[in-house]
Amino acid sequence: MNITTSSQQRALVVGLGVSGIASALRLHQAGWDVVVLEKSPERRTGGYFIGLFGTGLAAAGRLGIELPDRVSDDLANYSVDRAGHRKRALNFADAVPGRTRLVVRGDIEDAAFAALPADVEIRYASAPAAIRQDGNGVEVDIEDRAAGTTATERFDLVVGADGLRSTVRRLAFGPDEGRLHRLGYMLAACSLPSAVPGFRPRDGVVLAEAARSAWVFPFADRPPTVLFNYRTENADAEFDRPAIERLRSAFGPEPSGPVLGWLLDQFEQAPDHLFDTAEQVRLDHWHQGRVVLAGDAAWCLTLYSGMGASTGMAGADLLGTMIERHPGDLTGALRAWEAKLRPFVEFHQDTGMAMRALFVPADAEEMRMRRVFNRIAGTRLGRSVLSRRQHRSEAARMKTLDIASA
Repeated sequence: MNITTSSQQRALVVGLGVSGIASALRLHQAGWDVVVLEKSPERRTGGYFIGLFGTGLAAAGRLGIELPDRVSDDLANYSVDRAGHRKRALNFADAVPGRTRLVVRGDIEDAAFAALPADVEIRYASAPAAIRQDGNGVEVDIEDRAAGTTATERFDLVVGADGLRSTVRRLAFGPDEGRLHRLGYMLAACSLPSAVPGFRPRDGVVLAEAARSAWVFPFADRPPTVLFNYRTENADAEFDRPAIERLRSAFGPEPSGPVLGWLLDQFEQAPDHLFDTAEQVRLDHWHQGRVVLAGDAAWCLTLYSGMGASTGMAGADLLGTMIERHPGDLTGALRAWEAKLRPFVEFHQDTGMAMRALFVPADAEEMRMRRVFNRIAGTRLGRSVLSRRQHRSEAARMKTLDIASA
């Protein structure tokens, strides 16, 4: 086993998602040589609906990530039932606090990848197999899964941006027991081939019932995506059968009706889909020595918070900023980074739990509250009042906070 060393200041970033690419971009801006590992044989594309808020947009601008906006002024949202009856409801952008830009995950990853300089080295089908630290650096055994070989390299910093089930977290921080907190809900999402039959391409659709819901998110210039949510008492058991079987069971035994039935059929036929639990990561520290976690690997705000991608980019941006402010003192930089970022992340972890009720009512009581909300939102005046209230809230302020400049 050969050990590769270098006199250059080197960073290893694990994961080629939003947080990983953003971390690679910012560290390169700070003057580091960067290597990125991605366990998949190629970069993923597509993805489900994401709302980007001011926090993420500010970071993206500094990182050189040019993002599209797939929303238009004539998007409308409707609440429907299984019989197909519809009522006007708040748009997602009006229902959540803070001004938002609507995109799909692939939009962010494509734009961030396009901004990566050519000298950032990307290795596909590669993953860390072991991590060892000393006072001066980190040795990483890197497995090349395509070649079936392992080599050891030395880095000054390792960034684990490899998602909820992070390999870096397990290797450097230990087992995940007590760190992953399941919320008791399952998420399933896919892209749709067209608008829901009977609706315009720019119409959003929400079918919400106690402990289960289906959301269709429309875009101005591409087909919509669908997000299913349902409550579960045993998340592990949900993976014992194909995702579509679990979805049909969760939304049964009542007849599905025209809208839900069509959505379930499209999920079954989709070439790619998401099917996972809603979980948060809770850690006492996000760094150990010269290894630091970022994005979902460190905190995982969950889809319900709406802030995962925004916080991933902001955290990466702030990491580079703190390294620049503490030259020659990586320990001090990481401590300052975490001290500044943690209150922001914990706020959104807490509000993300509350935002869950927007996506899926937990029980009959929350369903009754939702009906009252929808009656108010069913009028133009009601939608205007609710939207203004949301956008003036503390949650709205925290969704637009520019972390690196605060």
